Amino acid sequence: MAKQTTIEKETTIEGVGLHTGNKSQLVFKPAAKNTGIHFVRVDLPGKPDIKADWNSLSTGVAIRGTTVQQGDVQVHTIEHILSTCFALGIDNLIIEINNNEPPIVDGSAKIIAQKLLEAGIKELDEEKEYYTIKEPVTFTDGKTKITAYPSDKLEIDCTIGFDHPFLAYQHACFEITRETYLNDIAPARTFCFDFEIEALQSNGLAKGGSLENAIVIGPTGIYNKEPLRFEDEFVRHKILDLIGDMFLAGKPIKAKIVAEKPGHKNNINFIKQFVSKAVVVKDEVKTEETKVENENSTVENVEGKILNSAQIQQIIPHRYPILMIDRIKLSADPKKATGYKAVSGNEPFFQGHFPGQPIMPGVLIVEAMAQTSCVMFLSRPSLRNCLAYFMGIDKVKFRKTVIPGDVLELKVEVIRDSGRKGKVRGEAFVDGKLAAEAEFMFIIVDREK
Repeated sequence: MAKQTTIEKETTIEGVGLHTGNKSQLVFKPAAKNTGIHFVRVDLPGKPDIKADWNSLSTGVAIRGTTVQQGDVQVHTIEHILSTCFALGIDNLIIEINNNEPPIVDGSAKIIAQKLLEAGIKELDEEKEYYTIKEPVTFTDGKTKITAYPSDKLEIDCTIGFDHPFLAYQHACFEITRETYLNDIAPARTFCFDFEIEALQSNGLAKGGSLENAIVIGPTGIYNKEPLRFEDEFVRHKILDLIGDMFLAGKPIKAKIVAEKPGHKNNINFIKQFVSKAVVVKDEVKTEETKVENENSTVENVEGKILNSAQIQQIIPHRYPILMIDRIKLSADPKKATGYKAVSGNEPFFQGHFPGQPIMPGVLIVEAMAQTSCVMFLSRPSLRNCLAYFMGIDKVKFRKTVIPGDVLELKVEVIRDSGRKGKVRGEAFVDGKLAAEAEFMFIIVDREK
């Protein structure tokens, strides 16, 4: 079983806070199991202690950073620290701070990660717990949409866009591992537009900001002497921030997160909704032997259960790039099922459909409904070694476009079942709104041996 962790020895960071401009020192100290992450204001009488979870969030102060509060005492802009702890798997830590905002250092999480790795990470005698979900959880607010999708690992698919010629659209998708975070996410720096600076400073923000710790975007490029660290550095930093805000759930998360135009305030509201629907599980450390064994295990007693991608591929022959479903929930009613497809901006069909305005082809939405139907039928023990073929498609209608960041909910129901021939009605929904519908006829044949 995976164990909780802390650091082996103390380490220190000093610098200027991004928004307050205050100089501060952080001292990271080891903590006991089940402690969590705590910020201790050593500059104040009594050394107030604030635990970093969503119960301690300061309301109304999460527009340009994440703030925790205990009474009148606050610590601002903690998301880069929490992001690093999440990605490095650090569960317990005491962080002594002698002011109200941590140093922004170079605007990324790179230096924080280096310091914590140098301090060493050690296991504690307590099993690690995770939050997981059994069905998608979606939060929307204006142009922001964040959906958590069931997964046995943490993946983040993020899309951003602004009404700005230099940053109209960026997309990135990563499985969040320690290696991926250190190489591809931690170095990404915070950013703002040049026209925002005066307004931020008049509102008491960005007082410590400079071209040394933030990317400033102008109409045709950036003002910084240092070039971009990644071509898509801006969306990578949004992923960095989202990971930090997710730490506030109180436990590490296993889910596929599809985020469109995330920001601190909406990230936090999403986390609150996620926690209300999540379940707590303990993680078993899988060896390569048990991993292969699990991937090759047969799917039995699946009615009413959710099948993951590996189990789906035991039932139908479809593989990348034509496998169009990620999860399927088999109803207790054998004539109904629900499939789920998290539509990533990395889907190969978006390269040509259409450049600059990605839209999922309608025929592939129908294919996703059909594959859901195939799994529904072929999961029956009597049909386990069979294939299902299209015989016809009827009454197809497309109601709304499907774009990166959407999660398709694919509901299918048998209209006619003649054993090895039949007819199914399918409906595809995005955020509860009908995106497409169709009826399709099929025939089931034995696989060739």
